[in-house]
Amino acid sequence: MKANRVILLFTLLSGLCSLSLAQTLAPEINAALAHTDRSEADRARDEGRKPGQVFEFSGIKAGQTVVDLFSGGGYYTEILSRFVGDEGKVIAHNNSTYMSYVGDELKVRYGEQRLANVQQVVQEANDLDVGADVADAAFLVLAYHDIYYQAEGWPAIDKDKFLANIYRALKPNATLLVVDHRARTGAPPESGNNVHRIDPALVRQGLEAAGFIFEKAADFLNNPNDDLLSSVFEPAIQGKTSRFVHLYRKPAN
Repeated sequence: MKANRVILLFTLLSGLCSLSLAQTLAPEINAALAHTDRSEADRARDEGRKPGQVFEFSGIKAGQTVVDLFSGGGYYTEILSRFVGDEGKVIAHNNSTYMSYVGDELKVRYGEQRLANVQQVVQEANDLDVGADVADAAFLVLAYHDIYYQAEGWPAIDKDKFLANIYRALKPNATLLVVDHRARTGAPPESGNNVHRIDPALVRQGLEAAGFIFEKAADFLNNPNDDLLSSVFEPAIQGKTSRFVHLYRKPAN
């Protein structure tokens, strides 16, 4: 009986926390997350990804053009699509290898023009070209570490070229949001290949060298129970890794 009361109390507190968070988010963000056409699979991922807080942190606005880099199966692309609205646009980028993983999933997500303001782009990172000064913002979620990934069938990424291509696509004063699996401080770049993690300091170093200005960081995706060493695909930690959230800006001039 006591155990049941504890479970009930935990459930009530969790619900109150979710309600409190929803009440603090901008109405436009809540509307995008609550859209009736979102799949149950996407909704189930919200708790671990905290997209409402990510959007609030990013500062994006309705009507903007946003590039979703290495957008994968389109989880964030769909929320972005609903958020920027009919006056906005989302450029959903993947490379050829990603498409081999998520092609069938994307046929469902983008089928029958259900996200009409989304433009799909399949380009290798080194050749990324969506136009110059076209985007108000870009998202790079759980993919910066892939710059260092090495595997058969995975096109090698030239970090400097890729970051320069992102920089070129953004308008002056536009923002770049980066979310990734956290590695321990001082971890080498090879962590991106071995355990699919990256030291936040390496990300900042790379982006500042590419001309971006670091604006701020957030810790709402931290998980103190993550040892920061295990592969992100280990069953015990998959979907629950500690992640860092950074916001960068392209200079106005």
